[in-house]
Amino acid sequence: MLRGALRSLWEEPRVPDPGPAPWWDRVLVAVLALVTVGEGLLRPDVPWPPWSIGWALLCVFPLLVRRSHPLAAVVVAFGAQTVAGLGPELAGRDYAVLDATAVVLLFPYSLCRWASGRDAVVGMAFVLACHLGREPLYGSTAASMVVGAGFLMFPAALGASIRFRATARQRSVEQVRLQEREELARELHDTVAHHVSAIAIQAQAGRAVAAADPSRAASVLEVIEGAATEALAEMREVVGILRTGAAERAPAPGVADIARLTEAGPGALRVEVDLRGDLGHLTGPVDAALYRLAQESITNARRHARGARRVAVRVEGTGDAVRLEVRDDGRGGRDGREPGYGLVGMAERVELLGGTFSAGPAPTGGWTVTAVLPRAGEAP
Repeated sequence: MLRGALRSLWEEPRVPDPGPAPWWDRVLVAVLALVTVGEGLLRPDVPWPPWSIGWALLCVFPLLVRRSHPLAAVVVAFGAQTVAGLGPELAGRDYAVLDATAVVLLFPYSLCRWASGRDAVVGMAFVLACHLGREPLYGSTAASMVVGAGFLMFPAALGASIRFRATARQRSVEQVRLQEREELARELHDTVAHHVSAIAIQAQAGRAVAAADPSRAASVLEVIEGAATEALAEMREVVGILRTGAAERAPAPGVADIARLTEAGPGALRVEVDLRGDLGHLTGPVDAALYRLAQESITNARRHARGARRVAVRVEGTGDAVRLEVRDDGRGGRDGREPGYGLVGMAERVELLGGTFSAGPAPTGGWTVTAVLPRAGEAP
């Protein structure tokens, strides 16, 4: 488990480039630069002011790139702080590093917040190596070295926690967007499949009656035109949502609109709708789902039910649930084949609303689709 966690950390991708340093980082650098110069000139215990000021400024200026190049910023800042203290120490002078170099504590945070996992591991190893390598030269005890290492790890842990929280939030948003895309895909499939199927059936009927009765053929063309116009309007509506991401659209059709599905032209399958029980007080998703389920079931009957003459749609409100049943009198179904996108989409829609779904051949012949949805549309 530990090995897997370390491997996952090592392979963690870099956070997308956050761009140039924000204004507060630039202001902080300007202020710290002035403080560094002032401290180097005014502190009497600083042995080599130009030396200390120069290396301290190298600890400060990498703040400008701590987001875009966190590993390089860490190496420069901690390397400069280490050299600033080792020079006087090796020359026999008292250890005197400017207090402004404490700004290096920001770099472990930046490293674990924006760098890739590999860079974060390498950078923190460099930080700890600088710390453990120089402290013995200053006479630090083992206990103080451990405390100092923990002090350096705290901002790194803080940066990692903020990063993981932001990543989790981003994944949550992406999951919501994926669900929205799946919902729109189902809506688009239901719309196109229903209207195109109706257009195809009307076209077949038109060909059959064109020679014998041209006036009836004209009425068939009117039905085709109406179905195509409605399909185009609904498709534009869905595409508009995909482009803008806004749900500014007309109210979705519901149970009350199922009766419209009985409209049929010459030679079309006869659809009978029976609405009974309490069908009020339904939530929007449940109301729309019942319409789409009935629409898709009728479309499937038109496309797959051989010899079907009648489709019966029954919607009944009972207690806290609503039951939908669509049955045709055709011959055969899918003959054991994998379910198409229509059945898969219907099952997913019902499952998301906490209901149950079944579809298959009826014992007395034909094909039956049954869905039971809770009124509230909430998963159990």
